[in-house]
Amino acid sequence: MLDIAVSYNKYKFLGDEFLTWILYLVENEINIKPMLAMECNTVSLKLGNSIVLENSLGDESSEKITIKGDDAGLEEGTTALRKGAVVTDMNLIFTVDENEWRFSIKGESMNITGLKTPATGKVESQDDIEGAVLEKIELYSIPLQAIDTLFEYFIKKRVSDQWKNIEIPAMRQWISL
Repeated sequence: MLDIAVSYNKYKFLGDEFLTWILYLVENEINIKPMLAMECNTVSLKLGNSIVLENSLGDESSEKITIKGDDAGLEEGTTALRKGAVVTDMNLIFTVDENEWRFSIKGESMNITGLKTPATGKVESQDDIEGAVLEKIELYSIPLQAIDTLFEYFIKKRVSDQWKNIEIPAMRQWISL
């Protein structure tokens, strides 16, 4: 069995590749509903208000590009992707029907931070507290399960021949546009 530090260093690239793939899905408006197999009318994933890309330059130095703002353009990010950068951190907006979640995810650790759930009803009495807590737990679990499912889908693609033969050429074409 691999030591945790060795294993971490050996496979930490997967999270960054996953986020880069997520950006590819978002920018190309690829329907994620079949990947998630959720019981709903609509599901979407959009880029939020920040994204961080990093390009390792080989000599233990790296180039980091941070793009922030609701209407920020991704021209610098696209240029960085062409030079070999990967997404290391991104803010996402996940929508299921009329409900919206916002959160950030880091590629290196797959940590989700700043998770904002859809609004819930007011707690008007002591008896409503248990229901409100259960509702909040359910609202937190929906985007977490979606990210887990997308990551599982990504890993299955990543280890298949489809990754080299279909996904990489499609992503290269997207980056070069």
